[in-house]
Amino acid sequence: MWPEKTPAPTPTAPYAGQRVALLTQHGKERWVAPVLQAALGCQIERVGGFDTDRLGSFTRETARAGSQLDAARQKARIGMQLSGLSLGLASEGSFAPDPFSGQLPWNLELLVFIDEPRGIEVVAQAQGAALHVHGLAADWAQAQALARRAGFPAHHLTLRPDDADDPRVCKGLADWNALQAAFDRALAQSHSGLIFLENDLRAHAHPGRQQHIERAAQALAAKLQTRCPACDCPGFGLIERIPGLPCADCGRPTREPCADLYGCLRCDLRQKRARTDSQLADPARCDTCNP
Repeated sequence: MWPEKTPAPTPTAPYAGQRVALLTQHGKERWVAPVLQAALGCQIERVGGFDTDRLGSFTRETARAGSQLDAARQKARIGMQLSGLSLGLASEGSFAPDPFSGQLPWNLELLVFIDEPRGIEVVAQAQGAALHVHGLAADWAQAQALARRAGFPAHHLTLRPDDADDPRVCKGLADWNALQAAFDRALAQSHSGLIFLENDLRAHAHPGRQQHIERAAQALAAKLQTRCPACDCPGFGLIERIPGLPCADCGRPTREPCADLYGCLRCDLRQKRARTDSQLADPARCDTCNP
């Protein structure tokens, strides 16, 4: 159980005093638990005893089966089974090119909260640019230059002989002496005379991910604090963006959202809320003006 003090439970807080299972082996409770405990009055209990890398690993020994959400959901369920708790929480991260230019590494963090008694699942996310530097080095000077670009030693590194797919991986390198020793060992094993280095993307080894995980926890807390006006169920929020904002030039509907649809996860209540920040879409977003 996370040791920090939590607020005294109140009758209006549905999760006050409740125990929530969090399955993690990479220290994610450090960035999730303080946020949720302060906001909800719950107790986040770290669950061990299961190698979460079996569901997919950033170092590519095991490919993730299914989607990022599938993996987070499976982790939460396993944590609930191992702990015997009816409330479960899990985190799953991914890296891909940024959605704007496609040139920068982009980190998306998901948090899934499963409330078995209420039959609901609440998902929150945070995303942004994050370091994912990788490359080949033929000597220690090149390795040092690459490590500095990767934010080392605050951001940990992994390395392998020869290439990115070599199974002989050394993880969690966190200081210069350890990095040089691992580099020398790998160089002695390399057939090509090259060593592949990259950021260690596991949560405990990557400060950029840690920031996004904490932001995802804040988003989850906000969702769980929002109650349905009809049935009082936690998690009332945005479920769909409705396209159709008219183009500023031709007036035709675009794929830009004109309204948001909010809803309850348990009952049928739905609320359509018109977009207030903009009444017209940029013609650059119009399929008629800019096909």
